[in-house]
Amino acid sequence: MHLLTRSVRFAINDGPSPAGSNGYAGNPPISGFGRWFELLVTCRGKIDQKTGYLIDIKTVDAHVRRDAVPLIQSSIASGDDPFRTLAPVVAVLSGRLPAALERVRLRLTPYHDIEMASNQTTHALIRQRFDFSAAHRLHSPALSDAENQKLYGKCNNPRGHGHNYVVQPVVKVRIDAVPAFSLRDLESITDDAVVKRFDHKHLNEDTDDFSIERGGVLPSVENIARICFERLAPVIAAHPASPSLERVTVWETDRTSATYPG
Repeated sequence: MHLLTRSVRFAINDGPSPAGSNGYAGNPPISGFGRWFELLVTCRGKIDQKTGYLIDIKTVDAHVRRDAVPLIQSSIASGDDPFRTLAPVVAVLSGRLPAALERVRLRLTPYHDIEMASNQTTHALIRQRFDFSAAHRLHSPALSDAENQKLYGKCNNPRGHGHNYVVQPVVKVRIDAVPAFSLRDLESITDDAVVKRFDHKHLNEDTDDFSIERGGVLPSVENIARICFERLAPVIAAHPASPSLERVTVWETDRTSATYPG
């Protein structure tokens, strides 16, 4: 079995949308102060031995623009919650695509998206990215100074070094929960539990979480992801809507990230 994901970018404009041909940037293209979206459609199945395709991506594009975009446009006009728009989009694509729909993911901004699986339309996933700047030093007391220097290199600098960390929690929510768990809730909780706690800190020296002398752990990106998860999970679960934190990804650089739990 294979999974194939197709990204379809498009704009929904206040007036008539101009004709476009640049699917990479978005078709229809944005006009004036329009709204830009990206819908990622993932299908599951066996590839066709004649064509090598699971599904023709042109077919995905056509159904998204013909069937899904009008639903999103209608939801915007009526002021519906984006979460409630996903179920109709999943339903229409499940019924019309010639391959089994696995999930859809609607990117509302470059940093925020919502996702729904085709077999669980009562729930959705909400993602948002945050950042904080912090210094740390990688130095394990289980290793000698020479071994630490050999293993960690520049990251073993005695005075530490810094990163602009990016954190992405993924929260599972019921779409019919009242009160709903919103992006505002996620931002408030993450700001209090993670960003304010770690931003502009020397993680080894200024926090108990990463001070080995005070019972903390080495501030590797793997451990930072786990600590962020453990700080966020109970606070998110305490919300009246009973959401659950599924995982947290932390990027140390644009090339290195860790996700917990994996």
